[in-house]
Amino acid sequence: MGEKNHSPGEELQHRTQAEAPGKKSWHSQAYTLGAISNFMSTFLTFPIYKVVFRQQIHAVAVSQAVKQLWHEGPQYFYRGIYPPLLSKTLQGTLLFGTYDSLLCSLSPVGPHSLGHRWAAGLMSGVVEAVALSPFERVQNVLQDGRKQARFPSTFSILKEFNSYGLWGRLSLGYYRGFWPILVRNSLGSALYFSFKDPIQAGLAKQGLPHWVPALVSGSVNGTITCLVLYPLIVLVANMQSHIGWQSMPSLWASAQDMWDTRGRKVLLIYRGGSLVILRSSVTWGLTTAIHDFLQRKYHSRKEKKY
Repeated sequence: MGEKNHSPGEELQHRTQAEAPGKKSWHSQAYTLGAISNFMSTFLTFPIYKVVFRQQIHAVAVSQAVKQLWHEGPQYFYRGIYPPLLSKTLQGTLLFGTYDSLLCSLSPVGPHSLGHRWAAGLMSGVVEAVALSPFERVQNVLQDGRKQARFPSTFSILKEFNSYGLWGRLSLGYYRGFWPILVRNSLGSALYFSFKDPIQAGLAKQGLPHWVPALVSGSVNGTITCLVLYPLIVLVANMQSHIGWQSMPSLWASAQDMWDTRGRKVLLIYRGGSLVILRSSVTWGLTTAIHDFLQRKYHSRKEKKY
């Protein structure tokens, strides 16, 4: 019980202070952990995500969204899971790995201030948005029950996008809804990494087991971040549900339509918020806890070498 209970942020500061300034190192554990933990959490929480998506598109209650999925049949329950499995695996790799690299570049010898964490999180979110927007686009089309007959598979969607010209493939196809995604991901990553470590460090002082502060910090911080940015999540889902050259509304028109469809009430925009809390708590709690666990194992092995 005499072991110090350092947060991941403190571990990172100790590491950067111990390494020579300007020395670059590849911390593969951060990339590997992000990939594995995001893969697992995505598979476990995908049914919840699909119910939330139906609420965002149709503005219906939880029970109605569940009934829609039930009437479509069990064979469609995990329809559309492959794009998010791949994208979330890449997301974990980019999010934690890129953040770690950027933070060490901004502050090679520490300490890492709030500004450093915010900037590194913001830039890692930009990288994430550019790399993963096409996956989210395909996923949202697959999960829209209205598109099942026309686009029964991922290949049929890709074939549709590739039939457009170069600019059409980007603006109407793979990167439809990119700007709200960019804002959502960059701000979300900045908020998550800015306050994750302080929350965890505060909980660690209570003498709790190592995994508890990480789990609680990831759950609370991820949930708050998700709820703050939830209107952007709904906007992206509605924008990316459109496909084809016809009836492709602009960003402003999509936002206005979303506002009008929900009776110009903020409460209706947040329909499905309870499920978002559950999904975000599980996803970010597991991801943060596993990342913290492997990070500690990595540092303990490294310290034994000296």
